[in-house]
Amino acid sequence: MSAPGSVSARDVSRRELPLRLVLVLGGLTAVGPLSLTMYLPALPQLAEDLDSTDALAQLTMTACMVGLALGQLVVGPLSDRYGRRRPLLLGGAAYTTSSFLCALAPDMVLLIGLRLVQGMAGGAGIVIARAIVRDRFDTDSVARVFALLLLVTGVAPVTAPILGGQLVRVTSWPGLFVALGVIGALTFAATALVVRESLPVEARDRGGFRATGRRFATVLRDGRFLGFAGVLALGTTLLFTYLSMSPFVLQERFGLSPQAFSYAFAATAVGMMAAGQLSAWLVGRRGAAWTLRAGLVTTATLNAVLVTAVVLGLGRSVVLPLLTAGVSCIPLVLSTSSALALDAHRARAGTATGLMGMAQFGISGTVAPLIAIGGTTPVLMVSTMACSAALALVVGLLLIRGRVRPRGGGGPPAG
Repeated sequence: MSAPGSVSARDVSRRELPLRLVLVLGGLTAVGPLSLTMYLPALPQLAEDLDSTDALAQLTMTACMVGLALGQLVVGPLSDRYGRRRPLLLGGAAYTTSSFLCALAPDMVLLIGLRLVQGMAGGAGIVIARAIVRDRFDTDSVARVFALLLLVTGVAPVTAPILGGQLVRVTSWPGLFVALGVIGALTFAATALVVRESLPVEARDRGGFRATGRRFATVLRDGRFLGFAGVLALGTTLLFTYLSMSPFVLQERFGLSPQAFSYAFAATAVGMMAAGQLSAWLVGRRGAAWTLRAGLVTTATLNAVLVTAVVLGLGRSVVLPLLTAGVSCIPLVLSTSSALALDAHRARAGTATGLMGMAQFGISGTVAPLIAIGGTTPVLMVSTMACSAALALVVGLLLIRGRVRPRGGGGPPAG
């Protein structure tokens, strides 16, 4: 008999996830990205209250991004060894605690450290939610569920500043971290009630550090995994370039008021939600590989047209719809590239998703701020987005056509 809170191999093979589990997994993937940007409207106030500089205040966002990457890299392999449920609950408790402590931080140095912890705990939710899905589904089914989960991951940082802007009307920056703590506590409670163990005891890794190292090596030798993880990272770089630079570009260069800017963000969020639904529908009918190819071609084409419009100096009535469309189609790329990267690694789902998350947040979290050093100009922003889309298209097409072969643990092309 199975232990309470666990699942048998027979249960793992079920084809459908209960709606309540999908909702909880979606919540787990949302808390990290929410932490990243929800407090941005209060960033100037935060710097002033803690008697610090704007540069140090911005490091609180960098620390959270680094934490999201490291948390996935560390917790993923741990979940292969100890199962999914226990590390998930520990991560949820750490996230809730660190969020409340952020609200009490007396200086910027301590806040930066707490944000690193908060990011790592949020990363645990992302990586284990993905691993749970991979435990239970084949590649195309994984892609359909990932379309929903990664939709949340993509939309959350876009909509979070809008939510934060509304909350800051009635509270100060500590109140925003209290709100994140409440969200963490609710998610923790839902996780404890709904999420069962998805990795049977007999399927867990029982080795020590050497075994963990071998799992990392096996995954890293898989050329197709590295390629699809690269596509995921490039797609996320496009998204985070938009997130980090558009507040300045749209308001300072295109003259949008703060209210109009929030409407532009909302339009992008709606577009991404629609694309996420479309991705799930297409995967169910044409497969993950076909959907990824369509998403890559669409994204690269729209962003190439966007660059042309900006270089030609066309007005915001042309540029803004193209910008919204170029970002909105990203869910078509994120969900399918994630599923295909994990195709051959069901037995190492935690390790593989950890490495994938590290690439996704590590690369995008590094590239987007570095690009912004060159100035927040429209040409620089859209050129970075277009280059990311073009590189993702080249790598993705090579993978789908079988030009990149697996080595040591990979599998045949899927979908």
